[in-house]
Amino acid sequence: MQALRTAATGMSAQQLNVEVISNNIANMNTVGFKRQRAEFQDLLYQSIERAGAQSSDQGTVVPTGIQIGGGVKAGSTYRITGQGALTNTSNPYDLAIQGRGYLQVLMPSGETAYTRAGNLSLNDQGQLVTEDGYMIQPAISIPSDAVDVTISKTGQVQVTKADSPAPEIAGQIELATFVNEAGLEAMGDNLYMESGASGPATTGAPGSTGFGQLMQGYTEASNVDAVSEITALIVAQRAYEMNSKVITTADEMLQAANQVKS
Repeated sequence: MQALRTAATGMSAQQLNVEVISNNIANMNTVGFKRQRAEFQDLLYQSIERAGAQSSDQGTVVPTGIQIGGGVKAGSTYRITGQGALTNTSNPYDLAIQGRGYLQVLMPSGETAYTRAGNLSLNDQGQLVTEDGYMIQPAISIPSDAVDVTISKTGQVQVTKADSPAPEIAGQIELATFVNEAGLEAMGDNLYMESGASGPATTGAPGSTGFGQLMQGYTEASNVDAVSEITALIVAQRAYEMNSKVITTADEMLQAANQVKS
């Protein structure tokens, strides 16, 4: 019976849906996290009677035909890159991006990764790094005798030393944007890598055309909405139950057919 296989694909799809939703909920407090949405596609159809086929010698045609669907499959897990709320941390090294763009991160392999998580700090060399110790690119070094650090909305880093009232420029932070941000490959640890789907990175100063601005002393919260995720979870659970009911019904129908005696 086709219904058994069709309902099984529906249960498998809703299981994936619940896994995506659970990952969103688990990362509600992850800095810079972008929620995902599971998307599905219908499977191939079996044409028992093709629409448009001739149905008589007089040239009449079948208006709709008979097609039976084979179920559903996962199409993609699409990343929603909408802006998260900005949270005031009062940490001078924390940076939130308001608008488009990603901070560039130098990985130990020499590759460049990208992140929206701006909860930064200094390492033992005074370099601006992520919470895993990976340096921000271009590299920013803060002198050990600096008493104040100011990062402008356009990414210019200025430091004030105790023996000099005039601030000095310590570096310039740049952002990277992509044609298709949803195509970035998630690596975990709040990091993304460029992929063939995302297109190459375009770098530029914050605040310039096509780039967001930096907010010093803030971090960007996850863009997960708890109410929406719980609602989606309930819908997925009900869909799973309905598909399981189809399997139960199909099993009862097969059992009844097996009990028919000639």
